[in-house]
Amino acid sequence: MLSTLLGRLALPSFSKALPKIGDTERAALESGTVGFEGCFFEGRVDFSRLAAIPVQRPNAQEQAFLDRRVPELCRMLDDYAIDEAHDLPQEVWQYLREHGFFGMIIPRAFGGLEFAHATHAEVVTRIASVNIAAAVTVMVPNSLGPAELLLRYGTDAQKDHYLPRLARGVELPCFALTSPYAGSDAAAMPDVGVLTERLWNGVMTKGFALTFSKRYITLAPVASVVGISFNAIDPARPAGEQELGITCALIPVPHPGLEIGARHKPMRSAFMNGPVQAENMFIPLDWIIGGEANVGIGWRMLMECLAAGRSISLPALGVALQQTSLYVANGYAGLRNQFGLPIRRFHNVAEPLALMAADLYATDAARRMTACILDQGERPSVAGAILKYHVTEAGRTAINCGMDILGGKAICAGPSNLLSNAYRHTPIAITVEGANILTRALIIFGQGAVRCHPFVLKEIDAVAQGDPAALGQALLGHGRHLVLNFWRSLVHAPLVGEVPAGFEREARKIARLAAKFAFTSDICMGVLGGRLKRLELLSSRLGDVLSHLYMASACIWRYAWQSDARIEPVARGAVRRQIWLASQALRELFDNLPNPLLRVAGLIALRGLSPIRRLHDMETLAIADTLRDPQVVRLLCPDVEMPKSGGLCDLHDALRLASELGEEEALRLGSAIRQHKPFEEIAAASASPRALDFLRALDKVIQVDSFGSDGADS
Repeated sequence: MLSTLLGRLALPSFSKALPKIGDTERAALESGTVGFEGCFFEGRVDFSRLAAIPVQRPNAQEQAFLDRRVPELCRMLDDYAIDEAHDLPQEVWQYLREHGFFGMIIPRAFGGLEFAHATHAEVVTRIASVNIAAAVTVMVPNSLGPAELLLRYGTDAQKDHYLPRLARGVELPCFALTSPYAGSDAAAMPDVGVLTERLWNGVMTKGFALTFSKRYITLAPVASVVGISFNAIDPARPAGEQELGITCALIPVPHPGLEIGARHKPMRSAFMNGPVQAENMFIPLDWIIGGEANVGIGWRMLMECLAAGRSISLPALGVALQQTSLYVANGYAGLRNQFGLPIRRFHNVAEPLALMAADLYATDAARRMTACILDQGERPSVAGAILKYHVTEAGRTAINCGMDILGGKAICAGPSNLLSNAYRHTPIAITVEGANILTRALIIFGQGAVRCHPFVLKEIDAVAQGDPAALGQALLGHGRHLVLNFWRSLVHAPLVGEVPAGFEREARKIARLAAKFAFTSDICMGVLGGRLKRLELLSSRLGDVLSHLYMASACIWRYAWQSDARIEPVARGAVRRQIWLASQALRELFDNLPNPLLRVAGLIALRGLSPIRRLHDMETLAIADTLRDPQVVRLLCPDVEMPKSGGLCDLHDALRLASELGEEEALRLGSAIRQHKPFEEIAAASASPRALDFLRALDKVIQVDSFGSDGADS
């Protein structure tokens, strides 16, 4: 057969060219599922498949929780007071336990809330909009950790014991993965467990003697059960066969030999974080998650759980940063007058506001779409990596813009400060659950190219198994795939499926870019082979193209079910901005390719990209103009909650009163406040009975906190 002959001819060279995949890397590659992001490696975007992703609406129980419990909690949170105390108030801890915030992912059969992923994400986003520390405290037990591992892999006895206690908050968990000498390279952790027998409860018992040192473990200082990962070793086996693999266990606190170390303070945050360590500490085999049968498969367990958790928790924090930053910056820019105008009328303020809105629309669309995919039972690991990197980076960009717009108001600490605590927390989301540098350089494209490509993994497996027939079949399919995407890149990429009216042009550009991305990916992998993994700047740009196409498509998905004419300029600007960013990443890739053959391929792939351009100034200013409508801001920032007190409450009150007065009268009063007249005198000239209230509220927003020379409030 042709395929067998081709495979035999290709096998020797492919054995040298294709990267070798170790057990831990294979576990990461095979974790999760391939979702909509896979179509970009196919080079064919099917918008009917996009439209088929259902919107996950909260059920009655979830909606009641969002409408009552979450606002009640947020009204207990004083951002400044929590930051100063370095802890949540005891009544907040109690409220979280009583109302099931730690058990959102646990089934009702075990006493949990059993929320959908979309609702779980919304709860975290809303809490994070007023206090990051409280959001992290809620997020960790519901993310990668004991509860999810128990649900998927635990024994019946482990589930029956732990899950009801975790759901009620009787047990507070943490999970210890990162070691001082194994951060991003977590699979190389030096922590070990030696298989042995010791006297346990009066009986000789088989188990592990653990020696480990873990750090950066969120909730460790207050945890009552510690999840732990370690390398299992059986010294009774022959040399070379003693390493059993990474293993996960649960350890109750206190336990002889377990030491919870001194507390860490990431960016001086109030959430609990610290080290966990032990020396020759014994645990019975029953404490292995899933029992003895799961010894050695802990890395696969962690990767499969991370495929879901990475899509929820940190993207929720990133979107909360974006929503709060836009709500605060836009609101403040509408109230703050300089040179006789609200500062949002100045173009250098309007532009960042508009880009914040467009980027928020895109990242939030991708986050919501991926959560809905999760609720269909999928585990899109590559999409999760896209969200982790791009949403947290967008949060960092948004809060930087917000700080710029607020100026002196933003940098003076105190109860009335609007952004500084969140600004200080922002690097935490960038750093954890796979540092963004690592995620962009190695995971998005590196994992995506193997996991999502229709033929690459088949080729790697065929080479590993020495199967020429399978390799030949994969190569023939890959060849057809390459030729088809060459044609689509050069001539015609059809629009497949229906898109919202008025978005056909943008959808065609996405389809064309997808074909160019697929063609480019194949050419780069074919010519550079395993070297592409080490050429991180190139693979990062390929990942950027994939990511921006995914977010552009998510914008179209979102507008299909939220087709509000008031937000249409933002939606269109968002999708066009993502398309432009994808095209720029592709151009930068070809500008930096080290191979002449690849540069020739770039001339082909870049044909037809010239009509793709960044937003014009007038389009950007039109987006900024839509933000003068409070309803548009509410559509973009639906998860911003009100705290117990502080600057966010002050801003909300001033904006509410400005809306009651009307834009023209609020502007007049805002200008008059600079005349050094008593507020009562200024208000007397107004026809509105709320003028004095507005002036006082506006002054409260403009003023900053002052302190005595000893630092105490004055």
